[in-house]
Amino acid sequence: MKAFVFPGQGAQFVGMGKDLYEGNAEAKEMFEKANEVLGFRITDLMFNGTEDDLKQTKVTQPAVFLHSVILAKTLGADFNPDMVAGHSLGEFSALTAAGVLPFEQGLKLVETRALAMQKACEATPSTMAAIIGLPDEKVEEICATVGGVCVPANYNCPGQVVISGSFEAITEACEKFKAAGAKRALPLKVGGAFHSPLMEPARAELAEAIHKANFSKPICPIYQNVDALPHTDPEEIKENLIKQLTAPVRWSHIVKNMIADGMTEAVELGPGKVLQGLIGRTSRDVKVSGLQ
Repeated sequence: MKAFVFPGQGAQFVGMGKDLYEGNAEAKEMFEKANEVLGFRITDLMFNGTEDDLKQTKVTQPAVFLHSVILAKTLGADFNPDMVAGHSLGEFSALTAAGVLPFEQGLKLVETRALAMQKACEATPSTMAAIIGLPDEKVEEICATVGGVCVPANYNCPGQVVISGSFEAITEACEKFKAAGAKRALPLKVGGAFHSPLMEPARAELAEAIHKANFSKPICPIYQNVDALPHTDPEEIKENLIKQLTAPVRWSHIVKNMIADGMTEAVELGPGKVLQGLIGRTSRDVKVSGLQ
């Protein structure tokens, strides 16, 4: 069985989507529609901007979404998933590619999400750190001993968890992780504490937009970040998507569940190869590939 998977924030690079725009008339039309919907030429920033341009959450999220979704749309009949999943922001790409959301509506929700997250980051300066080489349970245990906000945010693959919280709490936690034998406890250059309680203002703002949107049944099950389980019911999908902003991304659990349900092949659509690497580190039995 084949899964199509969609990357999240952090996978972006200057030049992303340019070949697609120049080589495919349908893709060009969709990119131009996106420029119109967003009210600025995001294609200029994607194709010829600077890394700093692309690092702005309000640019990064729509850019990664566009690259992934337009790729899926231009595959036509070759986009034939038995299951889909996306990492954080990538869940919106997966839902749009799988027919849950129309293209423009998906893009508008991603824009709302990006602006709300950027606002929450500016209101409460915060950060994230990657913890390498400890079991999930140990990471959870140490997070619970730290004062202030400090929570697991991304369960990426066995032995790799990203934590999220206030600057002070993350600094304290990193020292504790090193003392506990972590191979690395590395603060990340991110705008804020994604997938933590500090994103509550953004979650409330996004919830309003999601409740107004029309969700259809997907063409196949989508394994969602919040519970790592397959869903096809539009109302369930909505609720899980709202919870996602303040809950951890259970990516390693998603991969294990997809394998248990028969996944033998995974194709990553969009910038970078992050998910191919994470799936490869979870299981050597899955054939992984990607399209950019």
